[in-house]
Amino acid sequence: MLHALKSKLALSGIVIAAVLAGCVVAAPPPRHHPAYLHALSDLRTARWLIEHRPGNWAQTADEVEAVRQIDAAIGDLKQAAYNDGKNLNDHPPVDERPDHAGRIHEALEYLRKARADISSEEDNGNAQGWRNRAIGHIDGAIGAARRVFHD
Repeated sequence: MLHALKSKLALSGIVIAAVLAGCVVAAPPPRHHPAYLHALSDLRTARWLIEHRPGNWAQTADEVEAVRQIDAAIGDLKQAAYNDGKNLNDHPPVDERPDHAGRIHEALEYLRKARADISSEEDNGNAQGWRNRAIGHIDGAIGAARRVFHD
């Protein structure tokens, strides 16, 4: 928050100086942050796909672990998004469903999309740690979901 205030004050000083000097100054480029909110939607969808089973299929230990990792990633991303000034009540639409057969295959696609969404560089130090932890949890969920096919 203090960093943002300092940036705004510095920018205001540059604009005032430019106006006084009769110059035109271009605005600084926007900061690029990982797409936390989109990743949260993808993670929620992956969780639902793993958690809801038709009929009376028994949930495997790997599926339980994947859901646990997804829940941890969601918690970390909420913190990262909050620290990055994102509106946590904004729920962007989920990506279109991929054409893969099977709920675990679909869940894996959403997990990969979520990881890609948040993998860009983060310049907010307060959010960076949470983002990095979330990446680790997403990787754990991907590994657990993959093991479902090998057990």
